[in-house]
Amino acid sequence: MVPRDKLTERWFDLTRREMPDAARARRWPVRLDHCFQRILLDNAVSGRWREHIAAPAWRHARGDQLADAIALGEAALAGEADLALLNARSLRWRRKLPPAD
Repeated sequence: MVPRDKLTERWFDLTRREMPDAARARRWPVRLDHCFQRILLDNAVSGRWREHIAAPAWRHARGDQLADAIALGEAALAGEADLALLNARSLRWRRKLPPAD
């Protein structure tokens, strides 16, 4: 298992640097670090992350939850996960989009 400090370091590098840097070229629907964090955490817990993890999530998420969120972000960067789909799912859980058909 990856040490907690390494997970946290990877989390912030991924969501604060790598994903925002890639966003424009990939035409992702979001560009800000907190948006990537919301999308990845919501999808890692299959719902609104605040219903599963106390804030701040980087400190209170279980190691497996943070690792799952990181894996989703890395998959999006590798073109193996659709960030727009993950975002839409997150927004539906938050009732910011209507339910999918």
